[in-house]
Amino acid sequence: MDRETFEARRAAGGFLESAEFFGHLYGTPIPDPPPGKDVVLEIDLQGARQVIQSNPDVLLVLLLPPSVEQQTERLRGRGDEEEEVVRRIAKGIEEERLGRSLTRHVVVNSDRDQAVAQVAGILEGHRKQRGDLPTGADLVGDPDDGRGG
Repeated sequence: MDRETFEARRAAGGFLESAEFFGHLYGTPIPDPPPGKDVVLEIDLQGARQVIQSNPDVLLVLLLPPSVEQQTERLRGRGDEEEEVVRRIAKGIEEERLGRSLTRHVVVNSDRDQAVAQVAGILEGHRKQRGDLPTGADLVGDPDDGRGG
């Protein structure tokens, strides 16, 4: 989509959250899940704040790396320059502080399956509070549905 179309869609409220990053526009279209389904988004803190602003009852889960040391090794393993690794780690520490101020739900992603199970448990608890309890298979973008969501 070109910039003019994106800007018009954003002005019309067509995105749940949007941002400009290094001159590129990004946005999450307003989701329209089937009844009884949940929407799971993987977004940054800027986007999370926008979502909370328009949907104050949203469930937000902060995913964290197991440790600063492991995150540093992950970044180095990707081939990032040392200066970028240092910058990203410093930013991550600040993002964690801000993320913790937005939610009480924090999951440390040291094991993918365990992290998915923890997020699913948090979602189930949230559904119980809402009085809405579809099964775990009712997640839109469920990681086990082959779409990698």
